[in-house]
Amino acid sequence: MTPDIWFTSDYHLNHKNIIAYCDRPFSSIDEMNEEIISRHNALVKPDDIVIDVGDFSMNEKIVESSIKRLNGHRTLVPGNHDRCYRKHGGSARWQKQYIAWGFDRVVQQHSMMIAGQDVLIDHMPYVADERHAERYAAFRPKDEGRWLLHGHVHGLWGQRGRMLNVGVDVRDFRPMHIDEIAVLIK
Repeated sequence: MTPDIWFTSDYHLNHKNIIAYCDRPFSSIDEMNEEIISRHNALVKPDDIVIDVGDFSMNEKIVESSIKRLNGHRTLVPGNHDRCYRKHGGSARWQKQYIAWGFDRVVQQHSMMIAGQDVLIDHMPYVADERHAERYAAFRPKDEGRWLLHGHVHGLWGQRGRMLNVGVDVRDFRPMHIDEIAVLIK
């Protein structure tokens, strides 16, 4: 049986302030963590592939225990809150640690064919969002006309042109299946 492919971003596990910042419908970080893990596992089977587009957790101390509870073989495309993100000192060392904790691989950027299109996968969108202006300008991917799967903007948009936000804040705290993405790209 061929594994399904899923995309997700911005779990922010164990990040208390994200609840208020993004108006998430949870009363505590424990409730948020448990609900995100439950919704993930309700869709993703153990042998499925998950491309996690960053900001997995604000607390590296819970990465290993959380990964062990989540179904799927995981690739991490790190976000600005992941210690292995390219803007942080020692990111190469941290990439090895994230793999030791349970990610199958960590890549700063990824691409794959979806619906006949070469799709770029990066935590950052092509354009600045209203909250951060050009704070991460040096880390934004260059728009060369490709579709982009990204996170980072939380609830600001689900899709803006060829930029598709796979973050949980606009996806009912669930990962997106590759077929859902293919329909939007077509």
